[in-house]
Amino acid sequence: MPHPQDAAALPRPTEAELTVRLRAAGCVFAEDEARLLAGSGAAADALAGMVDQRIAGIPLEHILGWVDFCGLRLAVGPGVFVPRQRSAFLVECAAGLTAPGATVLDLCCGCGALGVALAHRVADLRLHASDISGAAVDLARRNLAALDVGLYTGDLFDPLPVALRGRIEMLLCNTPYVPTARVASLPPEAREHEPLISLDGGWDGLELQRRVARRAPEWLAPGGHVLFEVGEDQEQDCLRLLRDAGLRASSRSRGDIGATVVIGTAEG
Repeated sequence: MPHPQDAAALPRPTEAELTVRLRAAGCVFAEDEARLLAGSGAAADALAGMVDQRIAGIPLEHILGWVDFCGLRLAVGPGVFVPRQRSAFLVECAAGLTAPGATVLDLCCGCGALGVALAHRVADLRLHASDISGAAVDLARRNLAALDVGLYTGDLFDPLPVALRGRIEMLLCNTPYVPTARVASLPPEAREHEPLISLDGGWDGLELQRRVARRAPEWLAPGGHVLFEVGEDQEQDCLRLLRDAGLRASSRSRGDIGATVVIGTAEG
């Protein structure tokens, strides 16, 4: 019978050995993932379990319990969307349009990644964040704990205090934009381990953007901005829906990371 301490005595796999296992399992970024797993500090038996989970398709970020976003280590967990690296471009665009001390709303905030990343780039923000998911708001509370922030749970603008109406100078909104028909073709780690509500953007992927754009003018301050991340093939349709809502519309793209940001600006 194996001794209870045998598992702890197992040799710890090297980073190179982890890379081989992960690559054989089809992990595209096997070397990067092996480095993060090897650097987790887990004991040999725990590390073996983490690798088994990754091979089974569990998102690496859920296994580690965190994601590196814009140079920040943010808590993530099951049931909440994991921020994608391309969304750093949305933060970059927002930073160029946000003055110190501005009132900012991270709508559909998930784990709070956009808001906290912008707050680390622009000083003294009056930050607010909202999501329909209580689990997401709980994670955002952890990631935003060092900041003075208003947190709300509910559908889009519904839970926000009336005092914010007409005062938001930067509205970050990384709503889902995958068309319903394409959800089934997403990688298994997304469609099986992230909530559908954070992936499915409706028949054309812009259902929530439409809803936000219709109400944004009443919440934005004069000259305030709303920023969406969308697919390249949705750029023109999203520009059109912002114009239809009475906002000036523009866009920016970074082809090297596949990121497109559409910007609506209130008159003022």
